[in-house]
Amino acid sequence: MPEVAVPGSKSITARALFLAAAADGVTTLVRPLRSDDTEGFAEGLTRLGYRVGRTPGSWQVDGRPHGPAVTEADVHCRDGATTARFLPTLAATGHGTYRFDASPQMRRRPLLPLTRALRDLGVDLRHEEKEGHHPLTVTAAGVRGGAVTLDAGQSSQYLSALLLLGPLTREGLRITVTDLVSAPYVEITIAMMRAFGAQVRREGDVFVVPPGGYRATTYAVEPDASTASYFFAAAAVTGGEVTVPGLGEGALQGDLGFVDVLRRMGARVSVGADATTVRGTGELRGLTVNMRDISDTMPTLAAIAPFASGPVRIEDVANTRVKECDRLEACAENLRRLGVEVATGPDWIEIRPGAGRAPVGAEIKSYGDHRIVMSFAVTGLRVPGVSFDDPGCVRKTFPAFHDEFGALRARW
Repeated sequence: MPEVAVPGSKSITARALFLAAAADGVTTLVRPLRSDDTEGFAEGLTRLGYRVGRTPGSWQVDGRPHGPAVTEADVHCRDGATTARFLPTLAATGHGTYRFDASPQMRRRPLLPLTRALRDLGVDLRHEEKEGHHPLTVTAAGVRGGAVTLDAGQSSQYLSALLLLGPLTREGLRITVTDLVSAPYVEITIAMMRAFGAQVRREGDVFVVPPGGYRATTYAVEPDASTASYFFAAAAVTGGEVTVPGLGEGALQGDLGFVDVLRRMGARVSVGADATTVRGTGELRGLTVNMRDISDTMPTLAAIAPFASGPVRIEDVANTRVKECDRLEACAENLRRLGVEVATGPDWIEIRPGAGRAPVGAEIKSYGDHRIVMSFAVTGLRVPGVSFDDPGCVRKTFPAFHDEFGALRARW
């Protein structure tokens, strides 16, 4: 039974870096993800004056409960959404002037619900070019706290950023949320805050975070469930079998729920205490599925949908239009390149496998999005001639993806 060593979770690594930087003492992160996004986050912390020591299997972070060690910094957030949203929030707890910019791709992605909430809390924050987008400057003087209203309908990261900020404020936070996507990612944030000694109380749509700071700890980063989805999908479409150790019943990440979608389609799935196994059965049924809570795996499902016995309709994924690219349209465009019939709406995509008409090879347009490339690599297991205009963009979360995927393919 092939086992795949999936690298650490990007989401968990980013949150762990924030928490470690804010904690009182030295935190050790075990098996953090090493990729362009997380290296960018660590580099941003260094620019803000935090000490980050990196060894192959672990990172050590000297925490600073009162904010950055420097009073001026210029931070480039690269392509990282968590970096671009979490670091300005962390910087607001200090005292100084901190400027943040990002890649052209990240500059296009929205920030306004978060920065509006920070301003409502008294943070002096200025968007330098386009309102609601990078670049921005934070003139920090600590954060008093209080009550704030947030729209998290585009990204749960806005809420996670405010939750992480809460214990660092003088009075704590009371956050009223008017809309929320990708709710499992918020559960990850709350569970990790608890591991660093902070508490969050939820009262319906209100999240209450008392002040009190964080305690340093040793924290092990679990494998990335979104990345694991490509290997699970590969087993489902080829009739192979894959086990991912480190992802089991106690996993924090909601994206492990993707295996339940595969089970509904006909794959055999076993979720154990500390590992998950998927085995293909030669059958993939069509289905309609709401993926609001696991939207990062929407491209994975779209990429294997052409092999289903009936239409695959994915609903409630409007937020995928404001990711690294418009993922709904990117999936639709690439499926059409492969000769597959597709329809899309504001928040849905429907893939209609052709009766007796198999997909054909084509060059996949990546849009610089790691998840588009990794998803359609799965399609390539069944369709000869699939290639990519930018295969290297996987370095964002999984630099060795093509090697690992090729090794798995060779073992079947």
